[in-house]
Amino acid sequence: MIIPPGKDCQRCDLCRHRTKIVVPCGDPASPVAFVGEGPGENEDLQGVPFVGRAGKILDGILEEMGLPREKVFITNTVKCRPPENREPTPEEMQACRPYLVSELQGRKAIVGLGKSSIRDLLGYEGSMKDIVNTRQYIDVGGEKILFIPTYHPMACIYQPAAREQLRLTIAMVREEFF
Repeated sequence: MIIPPGKDCQRCDLCRHRTKIVVPCGDPASPVAFVGEGPGENEDLQGVPFVGRAGKILDGILEEMGLPREKVFITNTVKCRPPENREPTPEEMQACRPYLVSELQGRKAIVGLGKSSIRDLLGYEGSMKDIVNTRQYIDVGGEKILFIPTYHPMACIYQPAAREQLRLTIAMVREEFF
């Protein structure tokens, strides 16, 4: 059962900077969840993850791979926008952990989008190129769920190879789980 944060959530200092709490979108029954790091400016204004520039990239690749946004579940490690678009701190991610765990339980796979979500869910601190599209199981509230790390959609702007890796990840997920 997904437990959303209350509109008055004050579990960490990010509450001071938010306009809206950003809640997940997509199909709540999807076998796959895509997890980003944290909301940006557009997400903070709309209360929905991946609606800004990164969202347009993600949506485009999902559509290209025949997997529309409505069929997957999309969320972030934190539900409020970090100031100045910085990465969420470990303490901020820990504050949102109960919500994230409730969102991820029961899934067959989790796709970690970018360093912050990979660090939060896998504890990995190394190079992205060494871990992208590997497959490992992580504990999510007592359940073992397949975790597939890949690049954040924004990396596709600066690294052309990242776009191809993200396409491969989504194609693999589509073939195996949809």
